[in-house]
Amino acid sequence: MASFLFAFVAVLLIGQGARDQLLMAQLSARLGSAPLVAGIAAAILSACFMAWAGGAIALLLPDSARRMLVGFALIAAAAELALPIRRRVMAEPTRSVAAAFIVLVARQTGDAARFAVFALGAASALPQFVAIGGAAGGICVMAIGKLASQDTLWSNAIRAFRTALAVILLVLGIAIALNARGIIG
Repeated sequence: MASFLFAFVAVLLIGQGARDQLLMAQLSARLGSAPLVAGIAAAILSACFMAWAGGAIALLLPDSARRMLVGFALIAAAAELALPIRRRVMAEPTRSVAAAFIVLVARQTGDAARFAVFALGAASALPQFVAIGGAAGGICVMAIGKLASQDTLWSNAIRAFRTALAVILLVLGIAIALNARGIIG
């Protein structure tokens, strides 16, 4: 149950103001509720894939290498969180839920929230609970994107929140990686 809760909270927090949430807000402003279906499906698929990938790779590694993998995944999540997000309005010429789904899956698979799901999947003995928690958190992030205005998601407060999370994940990732190497106890 802890795996579910950690993944849910991680994705819910890290996903605020993320590229996929901003895209959901943009598409929803133009297309109504239809993109939410694509967002929910993308959140489920990306969380399940990343949790499975983390768990599968972790099974192949000894304990110290698995912990190093978790540390690197958290550092990658911190780096993605720290990257500035350019404010641009995407054109949606097709009005297609399938096209929105493809773009959302592509954005989610390499975002900070899914790197955290990957790390939790690698660290957990039960990556299926990580997948369920990550999917539930991703669904909430997509719903917030549907309901929130683009200006709210572009706010300086959200940017500061994402920067603070980046620092926390960076410190946590470095600590886990150094512990895996035996440098700190």
